[in-house]
Amino acid sequence: MSSEMSEVKFDLKPVEKKPSRRYRKGSKYDPILDAFVESQDPLVEVTVTGKDANYLRTQLNKRIEARDLKLKTSVVNNVLYLEKR
Repeated sequence: MSSEMSEVKFDLKPVEKKPSRRYRKGSKYDPILDAFVESQDPLVEVTVTGKDANYLRTQLNKRIEARDLKLKTSVVNNVLYLEKR
């Protein structure tokens, strides 16, 4: 047995800040956001068959953040609303 320590090769490099979390490139919810952005409506009600409004809000918020869109989601009485800021 050798008491010699093995060398570890490494780099340290300064960075300004940690990168923001990346979401996957596309989502099945993107078409909802695309359609709303292209529409003239400032506020819409969104329903997706078989999906709870709060679950939808979470999914859409992830895509809004990832795509840096100026949209706002809200849930009132278990109904999801999308709003342009």
